[in-house]
Amino acid sequence: MKKPVIYADHASTTALSPRALEAMQPFLTDDYTNPSTLYQFSRASRKAVASARERIADCIGASPEEVHFTSCGTEADNWALKGIAFQHFSQRKRIITSAIEHHAILRSCDFLRRVGCEILYLPVDSRGIVSPDALESAMKKESALLVSVMMANNEIGTIEPVSQLADVAHRYGALFHTDAVQAVGHIPVNVRELGMDMLSASAHKFNGPKGVGFLYVRKGIAIEPLLHGGGQETGLRAGTENVAGIVGMAAALSEHMETLDRDRQRLEFLRALLLSRLNDSGIRFLVNGSEERIPGSLSLSFYQAEGEMLLHRLDLMGIAIATGSACNSKETVLSHVIQAIGVPESYARGTIRMTLGMDNNEEQVTEIANALIQVLSE
Repeated sequence: MKKPVIYADHASTTALSPRALEAMQPFLTDDYTNPSTLYQFSRASRKAVASARERIADCIGASPEEVHFTSCGTEADNWALKGIAFQHFSQRKRIITSAIEHHAILRSCDFLRRVGCEILYLPVDSRGIVSPDALESAMKKESALLVSVMMANNEIGTIEPVSQLADVAHRYGALFHTDAVQAVGHIPVNVRELGMDMLSASAHKFNGPKGVGFLYVRKGIAIEPLLHGGGQETGLRAGTENVAGIVGMAAALSEHMETLDRDRQRLEFLRALLLSRLNDSGIRFLVNGSEERIPGSLSLSFYQAEGEMLLHRLDLMGIAIATGSACNSKETVLSHVIQAIGVPESYARGTIRMTLGMDNNEEQVTEIANALIQVLSE
C-alpha cells in the first residue's frame, strides 16, 4: 500500500472540509439554477447566496451588503487596488504598500505605476513587521489615496499591526486595505474593530473550495468594478455567482470560527515540537518571522543548505513542504520576503516554509523533523 503523503503546506491550500462539501452538494446537482433569474425554481440558489453572505459577514464583523464575492483572493486584491485607483484617479494617485506583499498586490501596484500611479514600498524589520512610524513618515511627505498592507505574511507568517497602520492612514485621509488571505479563518478578524476599509479573503485557505473568495468593502466607499457585465453583486462585480463555492466558503469559515482557539493551541504545540526536535539535533538554522504569527506557520533557513534541494528530498520521502510562496514556486530566485527581512546569505538559500494544519499530528511532525535532520546531516 502506498504511504500517505504528509502534507505541511497549508498556506498554499487546504483540504475541502466535509461539512463544506456537504453544504455544496445540492448546488452541484439539483439546485443548479442561476441565482440572478427571477422564476421560482431559482429561489433556493438566491436564498443560499444571501444566507452565505450573512454568515461570512457575521464571521468578520461586517454587514452583509459589504461582502462581495469574487473568484479568489487574487481577484479581490486586484479589485481593491485597481477599483480604488480608477475611482479616484483624478484626485490622488499615490498608493503605499509593503516590500513583502503577495504578488497579487505587488504586480497590481506595478500595473498601476505603469498607468500613472505613484507607488511607495515600505520596508520591514527583521521580523517582517511594517512600522506604523515608517508609514507616518511616508504620509507626512505627500498625501496618499490608499495604503495596502497584508494582515499576515504568506511566507513567514508574521501578523502585521494593521489596526495601527489603518489609524495612521485614516489620519491623513487615506483608505486602508488588507490582504487577509492567510489570516481569515485562522485568527480573530473583526473589520470594525480593526478599522479596515477593505479586506480580501480566499476560501481554499480555510478548508473551503478553490475558485471563490470575497472582498469586504466598507459601506460608503466608492469603488470601480473590475469586471463589467451583467451587474451582479449590486452592480459591482459582474459574472454568474458560483453558488456551490459561495455556500462551501461560508460553511468552512463558520466551522473554523467555532474551533479557532482550540486549533491555535494544537497547531502551536505541533510547531514547538518540530522546533524542539531540530534544536536537539544541533543543526544550524534560523527561525524567520515574528512571535505574532499565524498558528502553525514555520519559516526556517538552514546554514549552507539549498531550500529547493530540501523540498525535493522531502518530497521523495513523502513529505510536502514549500520553499517560499507557492504562487511563485516556479521561480528559483531568492524570495523577496527573505531578502526584505535580511536573512544572512549563508542561510537565505536554505529557506523552507512549513505550515501545519489540523490534519497533522505529533507522529507526522516528528517524521518531518527526522527527515530534515537526516537530509541535512548527509
